[in-house]
Amino acid sequence: MIYHDWITVLHALREKRQSCVLITVLSERGSVPRDSGSKMVVTPHETYLTIGGGHLEFQCIVQAREMLHSGQTAPRSEDFSLGARLGQCCGGMTTILFEPLLQAQPMIQVYGAGHVGQALVTLLSTLPCHISWIDSRAAQFTSVPAGVTVVQPEDPLDCVAQAAPDTYFVVMTHHHPLDLALTEAILKRGDFRYVGLIGSQTKSQRFRYRLEGKGISADQLAQLRCPVGLPDVKGKLPAEIAVAIAGEIITVYQQHRLN
Repeated sequence: MIYHDWITVLHALREKRQSCVLITVLSERGSVPRDSGSKMVVTPHETYLTIGGGHLEFQCIVQAREMLHSGQTAPRSEDFSLGARLGQCCGGMTTILFEPLLQAQPMIQVYGAGHVGQALVTLLSTLPCHISWIDSRAAQFTSVPAGVTVVQPEDPLDCVAQAAPDTYFVVMTHHHPLDLALTEAILKRGDFRYVGLIGSQTKSQRFRYRLEGKGISADQLAQLRCPVGLPDVKGKLPAEIAVAIAGEIITVYQQHRLN
């Protein structure tokens, strides 16, 4: 889609809860590519509109993405001299305003690419969130929805260690010992937003007993959602289980936004 209006761009990105930086030409002196008030919008992977192109715009895009990557929230301005050092021949001066507009998008890690994992990732991919789909078995990824990041680590525990704070974790691998090891590592982090483990009530009781023996406290175990998913959503089909889990994640996310 082609946008000609920065307000329309920001509205569309807000609907998707996509963080961005609004770049504005504040002032100009001498010959410059665009007049004061010209704007462009930069996201981690896209740009919209223009402030004139060339090396000035390239440098502004780089700086905007550095702000997004570091999570900066405060606006700032910077003066640019459009001479040889910037690769511009205009010869003027311009002041650029960078305004980060951050939107919270849940970071979700799904461990396991079995039937339920496939159904869950397909459903979650329609929501405004960042999904990492983790399984060491390459053959399991027969169909990957757009925007989903596939990770095939030698040791999935490395992904737990590298996850950002407030990540949503869903554990549903093909191997119960791996489920246990992942759940233990996640609970010991203590900075997750959500941790769900697929399994029956019997599996839940057995895992909780073993985790307690590994030093996991009662308060930590209380945060483990197993059986995972909204209890009112019944059914054993992969799609039914996926709906229950996605619904629970949405509930947790919405409650967090209200607090």
